[in-house]
Amino acid sequence: MEIGDRLRQIRIQLGLTQEELAERSELTKGFISQIERDLTSPSVDSLDDILEALGTNLSDFFKEESKTQIVFKEEDFFVSKDDELGVEISWIVPNAQKNDMEPIRVKLDKKGRTKIYQPYEGEEFGYVLKGSLEFIIGDNIYNVSEGECFYNPADKTRKIKNSSEGITEFLWISSPPGF
Repeated sequence: MEIGDRLRQIRIQLGLTQEELAERSELTKGFISQIERDLTSPSVDSLDDILEALGTNLSDFFKEESKTQIVFKEEDFFVSKDDELGVEISWIVPNAQKNDMEPIRVKLDKKGRTKIYQPYEGEEFGYVLKGSLEFIIGDNIYNVSEGECFYNPADKTRKIKNSSEGITEFLWISSPPGF
């Protein structure tokens, strides 16, 4: 870990100049500059003073950041199939329930359908990748074809039926997670 670069990043995030940080940590601007350029290493006491001036501490400063997974591959997906309904659901971002939105990929067999989803406070977005579907919200039926999408509040019961002669596949994203 480059201590100087990390200190510079925190200082800049806080909108402080080197001079302001030096003043707050009772060190010189030149010393702060040398530390940030990794030309010198601070003593533990000096580093502790700098970190205190930046609103953090030694423990948090050296804590390794956990790497957040950005790209998900098919082997990461969790797949559930219901042969009775003719639906296959793939949770394409594992553990998405901790996020602000939850995307799933849904494949409907010919005459396949989803279960009935109960209302909740949130929104949903869907994009049809292949085929066509009937999106049923309460008593209303909306036809959505390949290349089209839907966007709705999730405040009514909902279900989706395949309306094509083959397999229909679509992305369905809820916010907050609701699947």
